[in-house]
Amino acid sequence: MKEKKVVEIEDRIPKLKERRKQRTNRRLIFYVSIFFTLMLMIIYFQSSFSKVQQVNVEGNGFASDDWVIERSELLEEVSMWNINENEMVERISEHEAIDFIEISREWLNTVNIAVNEYARVAYIHDSGTYYPVLETGDIYQTDNHETFNPHDAPVLHDFENDDIRRTMVHQLVGTQTGIRHRISDIFLDPVENDQQRLTILMNDGFVVSSTVNNFADRISSYPSVVEQLDPEVAGIVHMRMNPYFERFDMDEEEDEIESEG
Repeated sequence: MKEKKVVEIEDRIPKLKERRKQRTNRRLIFYVSIFFTLMLMIIYFQSSFSKVQQVNVEGNGFASDDWVIERSELLEEVSMWNINENEMVERISEHEAIDFIEISREWLNTVNIAVNEYARVAYIHDSGTYYPVLETGDIYQTDNHETFNPHDAPVLHDFENDDIRRTMVHQLVGTQTGIRHRISDIFLDPVENDQQRLTILMNDGFVVSSTVNNFADRISSYPSVVEQLDPEVAGIVHMRMNPYFERFDMDEEEDEIESEG
């Protein structure tokens, strides 16, 4: 029995040596891989490859790509892993049309900046130029005298009072999008008993009379009101507490009836 055991152990010795050698090789490969990985990381962080090489800007309309990239200061030998995001957000957010931005890294040297701007809800016409009015109530005016085409929002007229304009813009923000797109021009048309009276020209040809206060609520029923009207009959749609339609030719008809009588 003893001789048999000795023979079996001797037979296994080469296999044990081979396994030890394989384990040793695997450890060596593991340590060498770690070493080279660390070396590559050191080389990467010490080289220009770790610096921001490309900045992508998206979502911007008012602020140009060049302006956002310049304000980000990312192309000034900034490390991909040493970006002061708070300071960058503060610098870019100085643009009056920008609400906030989101920053993300892509690959080893690319940074993406997603810009979220305030919505454009109206335009102001001044000296032959249309300027966008943002949802904040501010009028957006550029130094390069950029012109805008008022195709996607109503034009405000005679809103020189900042407080009234901001209130009007706030009401427009709360107005249903479909109704807001049906508005062509809004005139501040004050009278003695209503300094915030509005005369509104609609894209469907109707003229609306309303007021700044609670405008969003008052105009909300406009679609259902005009459905009952004859588009061939000219008049004013009064959108107040109780909407009603006033024909332009009513006084003329009454005069004709009186003269016939």
